[in-house]
Amino acid sequence: MSAQQLISQLADSARIAGRTLSVSTGAQRKAALNVIADAIEARSAHILAANEKDMEAGRAAGLNSSLLDRLLLTPERIKAIAGGARQVSQLPDPLGNTLRQSTLPNGIELQQISVPFGVIGMVYEARPNVTVDAAVILLMSGNAALLRGSSSAAHSNEVLVSVMRDALASTSISPDVIQLVPSEDRETVKALLNARGKVDLVIPRGSAALIRMVVDESSVPTIETGAGVCHVYIDEFADLSKAVPIIINSKVQRPSVCNAAETLLIHSAIADSFMPTALKALHEAGVILHCDSASLTIAKKIGIPATQATDENFCTEYGTLEINVAVVDSVDAASAHIAKYGTQHTEAIISENKDVVKRFIALADCAAVMVNTSTRFTDGEQMGFGAEIGISNQKLHARGPMGLEAMTTTTWIVTGNGQIRS
Repeated sequence: MSAQQLISQLADSARIAGRTLSVSTGAQRKAALNVIADAIEARSAHILAANEKDMEAGRAAGLNSSLLDRLLLTPERIKAIAGGARQVSQLPDPLGNTLRQSTLPNGIELQQISVPFGVIGMVYEARPNVTVDAAVILLMSGNAALLRGSSSAAHSNEVLVSVMRDALASTSISPDVIQLVPSEDRETVKALLNARGKVDLVIPRGSAALIRMVVDESSVPTIETGAGVCHVYIDEFADLSKAVPIIINSKVQRPSVCNAAETLLIHSAIADSFMPTALKALHEAGVILHCDSASLTIAKKIGIPATQATDENFCTEYGTLEINVAVVDSVDAASAHIAKYGTQHTEAIISENKDVVKRFIALADCAAVMVNTSTRFTDGEQMGFGAEIGISNQKLHARGPMGLEAMTTTTWIVTGNGQIRS
């Protein structure tokens, strides 16, 4: 069977199974998510054993520390994955909500309601948690899922999908609403991206290269989730007691994810007094420093190792314990730097000056602006969405962390009483 035939078959099965979602109640979908969460925890040993096979293969293949961290499952992470599913189950039903309603002069009633897209394909790398996050969000929003993870997580994904499908077998929702697309053949990605008419939407989640490939090659509509070259700007009016913990948390707490900071910008008015403290804290946390000329001079003066930052550095999403440092003369200069090198993901400002903060927000063309807090809060779970499908840094159809509402579209219900158009 060719990759095109396989995707066609999986998509057809998913669409037929999706009818069980179409007629399901919110309560039934919520119950299904809780059954999935219980099954994931109950079979955690089985999941961990499969993940260890992927980790062994990843280490043997020389995957870098960032990818290995994304690939790794632990008992705590499995518990968090199950917890995310339960959180999603507690959210309001996103379907059937009336968004707009009116009555025309001829008596016809108009109602715009939220409905699912239908069949959604996910193309993603490494992170097996995405397999569950995507499945439960799509299920709760009434969509069938075609999940195409990477070959590096093949064993983990296979077990996770098996666990979820087995769990659904005890509910009124067909297990075929969750389909795993085989990852050993690269052609399945191309087939998925070109299954227009079979698949309603494709969402990539992973590296900048993966996202660009999907956007460039897909004939199916896509939502572009974001590479994250995120910045933290320390303004001259910053409360410096807040600044260092925010810098360290933004960079160090989990450097492999897209909302980790990659560049630190410091106002020139406080560079001499504050930068030594910031550089020492980063160095002590094991962070490699790439500095512009002004910050490199300060680093050398205090004996902190650093290299000269290049344009390539400032454009790089490291995913590791590395950060760029630069001095800027104003909030406008910080915003100009971000506009040049950023990816419209998450930008943070540390300042007690409300006018400066307001200006930074106005100039920050991005999915999320953090004011006096860490970039790490651009996250569906942290923002109360439960799990997330990804973080969109495009402007259509969704932006920022995408939860249940972002996975819906609309239908117009037009109700008359015999009216005809003249």
